[in-house]
Amino acid sequence: MNYCKATIDKILNIRYNYPTSDMLLGACDVTSIEKDVPVAEDTRRIIMSNDNTTLGTEMPLVLLHQVMRLFESGIREANADTEAVVDAFLRALEAGTIRCATREVDGNWIVNPAVKQGILLGFRTGRIVEIEGSLPFADKHTFGVLRPNFAEHGIRIVPGGSSVRSGAYLGHSVTVMPPAYINVGAYVDEGTMVDSHALVGSCAQIGKRVHLSAAAQIGGVLEPVGAQPVIIEDDCLIGGGCGIYEGTLVRQRAVLGAGVILTRSTKVYDLVNEKVLQGTNDSPLEIPEGAVVIPGSRPATGEFARAHGLQASCALIVKYRDGNTDAATTLESTLR
Repeated sequence: MNYCKATIDKILNIRYNYPTSDMLLGACDVTSIEKDVPVAEDTRRIIMSNDNTTLGTEMPLVLLHQVMRLFESGIREANADTEAVVDAFLRALEAGTIRCATREVDGNWIVNPAVKQGILLGFRTGRIVEIEGSLPFADKHTFGVLRPNFAEHGIRIVPGGSSVRSGAYLGHSVTVMPPAYINVGAYVDEGTMVDSHALVGSCAQIGKRVHLSAAAQIGGVLEPVGAQPVIIEDDCLIGGGCGIYEGTLVRQRAVLGAGVILTRSTKVYDLVNEKVLQGTNDSPLEIPEGAVVIPGSRPATGEFARAHGLQASCALIVKYRDGNTDAATTLESTLR
C-alpha cells in the first residue's frame, strides 16, 4: 500500500496534532516525500518513540522515509549518502527518538518495520573492517563504535567485558553487569538492571525498572521485518537462566522464575484461571500482567512417550501478584 504526503499529513494530524508534515519538518527539504512512498501499514502509525520527544529537531519522519527508500532500492554498497543515513539512523536509535516498537494507550504494541530495514540496510551495505578501541574487534563499517554519554545519564557499565552495540538505547540509571551483551536496535528503559551473562537481542524492548537476572536470554529478531520483537514491559522480574524468544510479550509486573523458557509454541498453564495460553502463527505468546510463572512439565503425547514416562516442558502460572507484594517476595513464597 502506498502513502503519499497528504496521507502522512493526515496521520500526523490524528496522532500528533500536527496540521501538516511541513509544520513538523520546518525548514527541512521535504521534496523527497512528495511522491508516493511504500510504507507498511504499521509503519505509518509509529514514526517516533512514545515519550513525546520533540519532532522538529530529530526529524524521524524524514529519516525513516530515507531508510525505507534505500532499503527498497536494493543498494548493496554504501556510498556517502547511504553512510550518512545509516549513521543518523543509528544515532536516533541510541537517543531513543525512534524505536522498533511502541505501546499504544490501549496496551497494544505496534511494530515499526522501518527500524529493522535500517539495521539490515547497514548490514547489507557495510564492509567488515578492523575497528580500534580498548579491545580490538571487527564489524561492518556502517556500524562503527557506540558513542555513548553514559555518565551524564547515570548509566553504569560495570567493568569486566560487557558490550553495548551501536544502535542500542539505554535509559537513565540503567545498570549493566559484566559480562552482558545488548544488541543493535534494543531498547532498555530507565532503571533496568541487566545482570551478568544476560543477552538483550536485536530490537528487544525492555521496560522501566526491569530486572534481567544472571544468564537471562532475551531473543532478538530482524527478519521478517514486520515480526514483533520480544517485549518485556515495566517492573518485571526475569529470573536467572530464563529464555524468552519469538516475539513473546511479557506484560508489566510479571515474574518469571529461574529457568522459564517461553517461545511462540510454549504452552503456559494458568492454574489460577484454569486456561492454557499459547502463541499462534498470527499472534505471539503473551504472559498476563502480574503473572507469577515457574517452569513445569506435562506428559508427552504418543504411545512411546507414555511407555517411557516422558515429559515435555511447559510453564505454569501459579498466582498473580497483588499490589502490595514485591516480585522477589512473591516468587520466594510461591516456591516455598
